[in-house]
Amino acid sequence: MDFYLAALIQAMCFGPLVIGLFLSMKIFNIPDITTDGSYTLGAVITAVGMANGYSPLGVLLLAMFGGAIAGSFTALIHTRLRIHALLAGILVMTALYSVNLVLLGRANMPLLGYRDVFTAFGLFSRADDNMLAVLSAFLVILFFIMSYLLRSDFGIAMRATGDSEPMIRAQGVNTARMKVFGLAISNALVAWSGSLMAQFQGFADINMGIGIVISGLGAVIIGDTAINFLKIRAIPATLGCVLLGMVIFQSILATALSAGIDANLLKLTTALLVLVIVALPRVGEFLQFGRR
Repeated sequence: MDFYLAALIQAMCFGPLVIGLFLSMKIFNIPDITTDGSYTLGAVITAVGMANGYSPLGVLLLAMFGGAIAGSFTALIHTRLRIHALLAGILVMTALYSVNLVLLGRANMPLLGYRDVFTAFGLFSRADDNMLAVLSAFLVILFFIMSYLLRSDFGIAMRATGDSEPMIRAQGVNTARMKVFGLAISNALVAWSGSLMAQFQGFADINMGIGIVISGLGAVIIGDTAINFLKIRAIPATLGCVLLGMVIFQSILATALSAGIDANLLKLTTALLVLVIVALPRVGEFLQFGRR
């Protein structure tokens, strides 16, 4: 049972990340690879801040600020220099590897013994119960803020930028600025996840963000499948499906590991799982076509 509880806690740590990826990939239709670097940046800023005695909440905010700067750079490269968004994300992600290494000063840093955000808001004596309570509070706050933001005039302009950029530009909206704000918010949320995960695991590692976009993408696809199947249009329900997608995705991975799959093959298992999730709708279309 503890194994699946750890998977649930990890899924909740990934909550801001999956919302951030949903914002960039589904709202703006931008395949933002900056995620791999900004996730690690959040963990690195957290480790350095905790080592220097900063408060856990202050470290969390600094991590989000760092992620927002990284996302802004990607958006500016894309909009100002007219470089494809995918290449812009790869460039910033590559640069962030060196930035993270310089900030951390080593390949990894243990965080055991430091006061983290879970102990700072300690409500229960049991560590797992305390983590669940703190993460639940964070996700509820994130859920309501993002629900309000995406339904506001600013959020509608962001959504319209992804749906039909020429149309919303004709209405006088600066779409380049919308993309900067959107990717800044997205990567701030990704860095938030990196900060939470570093505190949950008890260490920050320079390579912890490698392939993280695949895990987030799998959760987004599961959530998007539920959205299309249920024909959901309301923003709160959409965000709820995306968050549920991460819980389902992590539960499937936990089941695979508990079935005896080597932990060294976790990345391979994750990639294959995402491939299956992506391919299933195509397989269904192929079977329907074959019956005709």
